[in-house]
Amino acid sequence: MRKISLILTALLAVACTVETARTVRVEPDDAPETVIAKAVRVVPTPQQRHALENGFAAFVHFGPNTFTGVEWGSGIEDPAVFDLREPDTDQWCRIFRDAGMKRVILTAKHHDGFVLWPSRYTAHGVASSPYKGDVVKALAASCRKFGLEFGFYLSPADLYQMESPEGLYGNGSAATLRTIPREVPGRPFADKRTFTFDVDDYNEYFLNQLFELLTEYGPVSEVWFDGAHPKRKGGQQYNYLAWKELIHALAPDAVVFGKEDLRWCGNEAGETRESEWNVIPYAQDPASMNMFDDLTDADLGSRERLLAQPKLCWLHYQPAETDVSIRDGWFWRNEDEQAVRSADNVFDIWERSVGGNSILLLNVPPDRSGRIAPRDSAVLAEVGRRVRETYSNDLLVGARVEIRRSSRGICSYELTLPLAIRFDRLELREDLSKGERIESFALDIWVDGWQEVARGTNVGARRILRFPEQNVLRLRVRILSARAEPQLQSVAAYLAE
Repeated sequence: MRKISLILTALLAVACTVETARTVRVEPDDAPETVIAKAVRVVPTPQQRHALENGFAAFVHFGPNTFTGVEWGSGIEDPAVFDLREPDTDQWCRIFRDAGMKRVILTAKHHDGFVLWPSRYTAHGVASSPYKGDVVKALAASCRKFGLEFGFYLSPADLYQMESPEGLYGNGSAATLRTIPREVPGRPFADKRTFTFDVDDYNEYFLNQLFELLTEYGPVSEVWFDGAHPKRKGGQQYNYLAWKELIHALAPDAVVFGKEDLRWCGNEAGETRESEWNVIPYAQDPASMNMFDDLTDADLGSRERLLAQPKLCWLHYQPAETDVSIRDGWFWRNEDEQAVRSADNVFDIWERSVGGNSILLLNVPPDRSGRIAPRDSAVLAEVGRRVRETYSNDLLVGARVEIRRSSRGICSYELTLPLAIRFDRLELREDLSKGERIESFALDIWVDGWQEVARGTNVGARRILRFPEQNVLRLRVRILSARAEPQLQSVAAYLAE
């Protein structure tokens, strides 16, 4: 922990014994001040907090589309198109680690239904391809080798199961009691646990594959679902509550994206909200919800939004994950025409997303040789260098801190340095265990009097302000509005190139 963090912790220690929870119910007769007080009580689970503090993760889209050059597969591809020799997953993880990423999420099954591991429950995958290996196993091992967490994307949509004559998707089967995993002769599981669910054929198929991925590849940190569907069939419904029960039993430390743990930011372009609140309202208790709609409004959790909700709602902690691809498209297509984002652009997205109270999930697709292409790796190397060089040297270490409170209880933090510093980034972090409190703040510098340099809105896990370079001995952070007594975990200043 930084020295300035230790100082703030000592100065800001206040009695904070209110009961906290991941979800808090708002009653019909709650006054506006009660609603806001309840919002402060909403805090992340340890798994959510861990994901937020890690901040930066890699997405890996890899499969038949890599070899066909399309973004959306048909489900009827011949597995022979996946003509892979051997993926260099060590290269992937070395690049991701050096870029500052902490977690890797692989498209174990995309919408086409082709699976990247030798599943017991379908032949449509690597087992029927020239490769005949196990991409999931290789990547999970490389993640452990390079100190990265492992997660996977298992698409709810499955075009192969729709198009195949014996396909299970939307086949009209009735829900009956099924045992998960279903036994397959000659392919026993080392994990002998079993579960019983009242589900149809496709949900049973999906649960069986979840069981394989959650029990045979080591610790899983994130399970990724989305709502993208090239097409549907037969009115197929997903029993997410059964999926969730299995995930929580087999991977209790994992967060689930697209459901109640993490939500989509609302776009795939790397755009971020000015205020990304992680405490947001729902019309029903998220713990009982089977489906979660995409939330794309510009304002999801401001004071005004919370008070405009119906009188009965649930305030729920659900961080945003900003997913964006380094390439033009999610899968590698070619090196002649497919554009790759610049290091400037990716670093800008990193500062706005990681520095805007959300998680950055950057897709980096391997090419047909099973390696990350030189253009992509060069960008990631440069981004990693900039993040390290900018955000590893807190210029406020050694500062003297004074807290001044107004008659309204709003406070400011005045910092005096032993020597003048040059800086163009200010970073604030709230103590997440005490809820999201700060609604707006300003940065001032002392130049023959206080002069305002920049303003920000909410803070949450991490807020980075960017502004023209300043040279100062004194600076001040003013809290302009807050839902309760501010609980800053740290204040830091940095200088970018």
